[in-house]
Amino acid sequence: MHIHFLGICGTFMGSLAILARELGNKVTGSDLHVYPPMSTQLIDAGIEIIEGYAPSQLDSKPDLVIVGNAMSRGNPCVEAVLERGIHYTSGPQWLHDHLLQDRWVLAVSGTHGKTTTATMLAWILEYAGMKPGFLIGGVPLNFDCSARLGETDFFVIEADEYDTAFFDKRSKFVHYAPRTLVINNLEFDHADIFDDLAAIQRQFHHLMRLLPPSGLAIYPDEQVSVQTVIEQGAWSSLQKTHAVKGQDGGWLSALNNAGDRFEIGLSEAGEVVDQAVVEWSLSGEHNQRNALHAALAARHVGIPFATSAEALCKFQSVKRRMEYLGEFGGVHLYDDFAHHPTAIATTLEGMRAKVGSDRLYAVIEPRSNTMKRGVFKDSLAGSVAQADAVFWYQPKDQSWSLLDSLSTAGDNQSVFDELEQLINRVVVSVEPGAHVVIMSNGGFEGVHQRLADAFKGK
Repeated sequence: MHIHFLGICGTFMGSLAILARELGNKVTGSDLHVYPPMSTQLIDAGIEIIEGYAPSQLDSKPDLVIVGNAMSRGNPCVEAVLERGIHYTSGPQWLHDHLLQDRWVLAVSGTHGKTTTATMLAWILEYAGMKPGFLIGGVPLNFDCSARLGETDFFVIEADEYDTAFFDKRSKFVHYAPRTLVINNLEFDHADIFDDLAAIQRQFHHLMRLLPPSGLAIYPDEQVSVQTVIEQGAWSSLQKTHAVKGQDGGWLSALNNAGDRFEIGLSEAGEVVDQAVVEWSLSGEHNQRNALHAALAARHVGIPFATSAEALCKFQSVKRRMEYLGEFGGVHLYDDFAHHPTAIATTLEGMRAKVGSDRLYAVIEPRSNTMKRGVFKDSLAGSVAQADAVFWYQPKDQSWSLLDSLSTAGDNQSVFDELEQLINRVVVSVEPGAHVVIMSNGGFEGVHQRLADAFKGK
């Protein structure tokens, strides 16, 4: 079968295309913007990528078109699919019908940490010899791909609450039929899709309705927004998590200030029933909670904490999730996907714990759809409190002014609407030995390599 993907370079669609190719289908696809790391993965998998949405790409008469959720009416290819009567579906629906129906699905959801936690979980299962399938919205460094079919019934998936397609406005995750569900956290996001937090909680409630009686939902007890979802109805087992050692449920215990050595545990009726120590290179309490959730999900399929801890000690994270790019001219560069004030804050808090008194800088492009709408513009200045200085980039298609929003932020935060000016200022301002975190959920016009080259030539 020839399957053509519209919007193939998105993290979900690209991973799905790899699975379709692994099933033996001929796979092609198109996207408006084609850039690594996903484009590299697709090309390596033998998948042809067409840039742009000219209807002529459909002249080969594909058997099926999978329409990404970034596609809308008015897109030339969408209009051609409808006009020509070509069979089409959404990515989540195709995934459910062709891969997930008969498998034990372990789904990781929430506003933050989905990619990292799903990758941890897949790696734990792999380390335990369970050879799971997985689909992750990123490029996991412990594997050589972001998706694979696997060799057993277990399938790990990053479960996104974003809508499915222009013809199906339900959240993507309602198609996944999970048996094990992680809800990492829950905040308002995706302002282009949802009116308020309650609308997102309604979708999570729909997801909870799909868990079977033998299923398990893992969630942080401290978050009122998640607790509200649970209180709307639960028909499966529930596992609360805490940041208090020994409290009933899953718990964390920090063993040093840097956050790279900690204990995970599970208590029932006041008794510790499982515990283990993790030592790794990641930073931040948010990643410790991600690890706890992954270990609890793995425990649901029979993996003890000791095995999960061994796996987590060898965990290498995901591309663009605090990925260390290297040292250039004495400056340490990192790449992070942070797309929300909370994600920015927790990332920088984790880095501050890791680097101590070293100088810490942030270079940020507030590029997500929610950011572009200005929903969080008043929270941005406070989200970077742990950085010594911040260099903001004003996207050209953004309707509100970063400069106005940061007018009272202080002299350590600067705004630029020309990338070359931003790069020049960063290079002049940052001294050898410092750490620079680049944050964007897009390509950021190649600023990562441009900064690296500039520091090397300084």
